[in-house]
Amino acid sequence: MNYPLASQIDDYANALREELITFRRDIHAHPETARQEHRTTQRIAERLAAAGLEPQLLSGTGLICDIGPGPEECGAPRVALRADIDALPLQETSGLSFASVNEGVSHACGHDVHTTVVLGVGLVLARLAQHGELTRGVRLVFQPAEEVQPGGALDLLAQDVLDDVGEIYALHTEPKLDCGLIGSRIGPITSACDTITVTVTSHGGHTSRPHLTGDVVYALGEIITEVPAVLGRRMDPRAGVNLTWGTVQAGSAPNAIPASGILMGTLRCLEVSTWEQAQHVLNDTVTHVASAYGVEVAVHHQRGVPPVDNDEECTLSIEAAARDALGAHSVTLTEQSLGGEDFAWYLTKVPGALVRLGTRTPGGKTYDIHRGDLQIDEESLMVGLRTLARVATATVDVS
Repeated sequence: MNYPLASQIDDYANALREELITFRRDIHAHPETARQEHRTTQRIAERLAAAGLEPQLLSGTGLICDIGPGPEECGAPRVALRADIDALPLQETSGLSFASVNEGVSHACGHDVHTTVVLGVGLVLARLAQHGELTRGVRLVFQPAEEVQPGGALDLLAQDVLDDVGEIYALHTEPKLDCGLIGSRIGPITSACDTITVTVTSHGGHTSRPHLTGDVVYALGEIITEVPAVLGRRMDPRAGVNLTWGTVQAGSAPNAIPASGILMGTLRCLEVSTWEQAQHVLNDTVTHVASAYGVEVAVHHQRGVPPVDNDEECTLSIEAAARDALGAHSVTLTEQSLGGEDFAWYLTKVPGALVRLGTRTPGGKTYDIHRGDLQIDEESLMVGLRTLARVATATVDVS
């Protein structure tokens, strides 16, 4: 790949550094949960419009913004860059001067970073387009509601945000990786994630006479232990199938067998085909295990997101862009995660890649996402900007 605009990108990015830090701190201090991101959407739209662009507000919250020539002008589909803009219903405990002012809400997953990076790319590309240097169109996608199910990606797909798009890219903060590094992987990088609810019922009874009723508690115990074991034998272990229970509720007295109980957990999987198969195996197994105890059982399987399955060519493209921007040793192989990410829905429509953006200050403290004390090295804003701007403006080396 060639990066003919690399020097301009870096110059424009450096000129924006302080503004982008200020912007990130502002939206960090004013986080908004899924589908409530009205202020965040407005702030993004106002800044893009001030740069001479024409952001398009979407139904509810979120927006897209096209920059540069369309497919009919340049003969190639657009490159899309996606940022998720929502925050978590989690109290911030970072102690930062720009910590969340919204009680019980915080950007504990780093979406403020994603948003600022893609905004910064848009401002850089706007400058390039004004000088006639942007030869391929780019679409910025600012997506709401990544943190809930069903995710905002499905809302945006229903609004045709990938029309005229040929490939799509995204970054996700990784506070366990040093700033200046990009974590990448071809193929599945995150997991499918479904919510499983099992309800067991009978007519209840006294614990001295368990033979006269269906023992709901015992049946739940067997489901808890047996079903994950069966899945481990019925499903391909290379697909990373994982069923973990998170809550079980039944009964209120030690000498009474309750009439109902409920069990909830998550089913995760790294392969799309196995994910589709797992639902049927799970339902059959729960029914079979419960049948021995004279109870009735109902399984509710809420489909979540598929795995993020990074396209090989797109992954190599963003890795090459990172190396050009950050140095030859800036890309590292990242581990697979059983966490879910609704960027996966875009990859069911067009090829693309999601990579991890290192946000740990080298030699500094290691944080984790989805914790109230999360802090990031703000130099990662420049790292992400320079990487995504290059992948959006790369040309193919035909020599």
